[in-house]
Formats: sequence, C-alpha cells, structure tokens
Amino acid sequence: MDTRLLQTFTALARTGSFTAAAAELHLAQSTVTVQIKALEKALGTRLFDRLARGALLTGAGAQLLTLAEDVLEAESRLLAAATEDGPLTGSVMVGAAETLCSAHLPSVIAVLRDDHPDLEVHLQPCSTTTAVEGLRAGKLDCALLLEEQVGYPDITVEHIADQPLVLLCAPGHRLARREQPATWQELAQEDFFLHEQGCSYSDRLAQRLESVAGARPRLTRFGSIEATRSCVAAGLGLTALPHANVVESLRDGRLTAVPGPALPDVSVHLARHRRRQPTRAADTVAAQVIRHFRR
Repeated sequence: MDTRLLQTFTALARTGSFTAAAAELHLAQSTVTVQIKALEKALGTRLFDRLARGALLTGAGAQLLTLAEDVLEAESRLLAAATEDGPLTGSVMVGAAETLCSAHLPSVIAVLRDDHPDLEVHLQPCSTTTAVEGLRAGKLDCALLLEEQVGYPDITVEHIADQPLVLLCAPGHRLARREQPATWQELAQEDFFLHEQGCSYSDRLAQRLESVAGARPRLTRFGSIEATRSCVAAGLGLTALPHANVVESLRDGRLTAVPGPALPDVSVHLARHRRRQPTRAADTVAAQVIRHFRR
C-alpha cells in the first residue's frame, strides 16, 4: 500500500476538512478526494462521512487511525535507519517564540551549518498553541516553548533552561536607578509595552499588573521584540524581556534595569511529538539546541 494514502488519511482525520488537508499536504483538493476514495476501495470500507461541515471519521475510520499512524511511524524509523551511517542531510523545521528566534537560535544554526553543511534548519516564529499544532500536523520537527508547565498528552517536553526576566526602562525614566525598589502598586500606574498576547511571560506580567487593587496600567502589545525595545528606549514606558534579548541594549545604555519586585524566570522546554520517531537530522538539531542552552 502506498503510504502517501495513509498520510492523506491521517491529515484529513486531524483537520476534518478536505480543503485544510490539501493545504497541509500541498496537494490539490481533488487529489485528496481521489486518494481517500482509493484507500477506502483498497480497505473495503468507508472511512469518512462527508458532511456539510466537513469530513467526519466513521467508526471504522476511527479504529484504523491509530494503525495508520503506527505504519507511518514505522516508515519514519525505517528511513532514519537507512541514513544512519551516511552524511547528515535533510531539512529540519524548528518552531520557537520570537524571543528565542532572535536571541538564541541564530547561533545554534551557525554551529550546525559549520559542522553539517548539507543540513538545512528552518525557523518558524510561533506561539505555544501554533507550535503544538505544528508538531501534531508534522509541520515542525521540534519546538521550543516558553511555559512554566506544558501538559499535552501527545507532546513530550524536556525542560532545558531558565531565562532570567528583566524589568526595563529608559535611563532617563523616573523609575531608573532609584534607591527604593518600585512596588507593584507603583508599576500598575505605568505604561507598559509588552510582547504580543500568547507570550507566556508577557501574559503573566499583564495579569499581575491588572490584579493590583485600583490598577490602571496602560498595556500595549507588539508582535515584534524590536518594537517593544524601541518604545521603551524612547522613554515611553516599561517592559519585561528575557536578559538574552537585551544584553546589547543594557551594555550600550539604551535600556536600564528597573529596581522592583522579583520576576520569575522564563522556562524553556524542548517539545516533540510523542508518536513520531525523530530523524537523525532532527536529533542532531535538538542536541545542539540543548547544548546551547545548558552551556
């Protein structure tokens, strides 16, 4: 049996939509339809009910889904074993929060490029939700999640680092270099420029500020770390960012740390899909990521 039919079957089962499955697999929708009909004919049973709201697995389809995933998993292991002793090649897709893509992963890729010139590593900036969806869909080989705790039954996670979080302002801001640390009550009256919603550490800080009695924090969210840094450096307000993302700004005096309440470190987890056997290339990338953060 052509395992491409099983890939199409699992994609349609996961998305529930011929259109979405076609987009995920980079196929025409008509090709997905033909492949599903071919699989149903080969197996002698209907796998999906075609409804107005999408494709719904039949009882037989639901029973066969786990077996199909097992076959695809075995195929992945076979391909990995076949290239075990050859030169390291292939393409690896890594999902990560923008803070990690900008501060950490470029140096990881540089090392891998020197050691394995035929290995291609691609970065996809994404939120935790998008990263988990990417792992489930097979679009990502691994992902780095900035979460205190990660609980997805089909996703394995490994805690690899803690990133210190720094409260920041411009050197000329009234809270800079004061003798007494700022309190949460004082901070809750300030303007804050934070990373976009879905960023775990920014969301936690926003919740903490808004929980202060009588709080009136003015929160602006950006999808860009650079936009956040620039607004704060211009004296427009405060922010909190991982130390690795502001080392140069602190060194050249564009930003300064605000004496204030201690902020929790940002946990970094390496995530992979539990049922997918990583390729040799993906294992190599993951190992280099871990070495980088634990150095």
